Amino acid sequence: MAFRFLPASATPDASRLVAARGLRAIGDGFVSILLPVYLLELGLGAFEVGVVTAATLFGSAILTLAVGAFAASRARRSLLLFACALMVATGLGFAGFSTFWPLLVVAFLGTLNPSSGDVTMFLPLEHTLLTDTVPDADRTALFARYSLVGAMLAAAGTLLAALPEKFGAALGLVPVEAMRLMFVLYALIGMGAALLYGSLTQRAPAHARVPTAPLGPSKGIVTRLAVLFSIDSFGGGFFVQSLLALWLFDRFGLSVAAAANIFFWMNVLNAFSFLLAARIARRIGLINTMVFTHIPANLCVILLPFVDQLWMALVLLMGRGLLSQMDVPTRTSYVMAVVTPAERPAAASFTSVPRSLAAAAAPMLSGSLLALSSFGWPLIIGGSLKIAYDLALLAMFRHIRPPEEMR
Repeated sequence: MAFRFLPASATPDASRLVAARGLRAIGDGFVSILLPVYLLELGLGAFEVGVVTAATLFGSAILTLAVGAFAASRARRSLLLFACALMVATGLGFAGFSTFWPLLVVAFLGTLNPSSGDVTMFLPLEHTLLTDTVPDADRTALFARYSLVGAMLAAAGTLLAALPEKFGAALGLVPVEAMRLMFVLYALIGMGAALLYGSLTQRAPAHARVPTAPLGPSKGIVTRLAVLFSIDSFGGGFFVQSLLALWLFDRFGLSVAAAANIFFWMNVLNAFSFLLAARIARRIGLINTMVFTHIPANLCVILLPFVDQLWMALVLLMGRGLLSQMDVPTRTSYVMAVVTPAERPAAASFTSVPRSLAAAAAPMLSGSLLALSSFGWPLIIGGSLKIAYDLALLAMFRHIRPPEEMR
């Protein structure tokens, strides 16, 4: 019997969407590491790095909100192609500009992703389309594999961040010129993703043919989830991957190549955790999986500033890598399960937008704190906020179970 990575019930569109997610993840992987280094090479300071990082998240939030309001089922492929065009323009813009204000504009309007997960307008579109490619019983397994591919190829992408350091001099390029080429590569990845999205079918599910309001009967639960997810993302915004890399550079004097290797193994562990998440969720439920894996991951973050040996920091980082992303496929599956099918595009968007907005507010604060001290206050603040979110989520939603958990 032939090996199937995706559930047997998945349609061909599921494979195309997962492949596109993986391709984009490669670009996200090396950009998240190179972004702070590139901006520092251009003469920007830690605070300005935080501002540019925040702008990427603010811009993504606004685009994602537009997706939720206007993404009728027939338009989703077109919107994905539009997002790819923005991705190409973003890469070329960062490769072409060298001063703060033009880069800030490109960051705001573009698709750069400074975090280890996906926070762009691609997210709600892919989630909604994926949900329509499998029966409900296979939904969590599909999202786990979707997340697995994203994490594994993001890990591979982080290794590419070392290319300018390793081969730039051999090609006769100064570091900043070598990094510019990586942003050109990011633009080319956007073109490749467009080819995959262009091959999607345009058949709409039956529930999508009936015009509906963006959110109807599920508005209350989506609003509560959005508020809680915002707390989580605000905490995570204090140490998005780009700023965590900046802290490691400053605290331990790491090279780009060394940081790339660290984030590679963290993402590999993230990927492994996605498969575990689906199995654990079948035993203890989606909400319990989200909470009871997230709390120890955030304790690892809080402890980081108190260690002064690199090996101890690596242990904590790898522990976080193994646990911190188990809530990603389970969270997505939970949101898709507790709303009606017609509300899924809006629910995916409206739970993502506040998360992006909340996350966008934190990097500027984090950049300011890192400019003042290398101790790691952003890690303590962010980790504590995320634990508060975990406890609130458990208290408010442990009794609201998706249909498949009630059978």
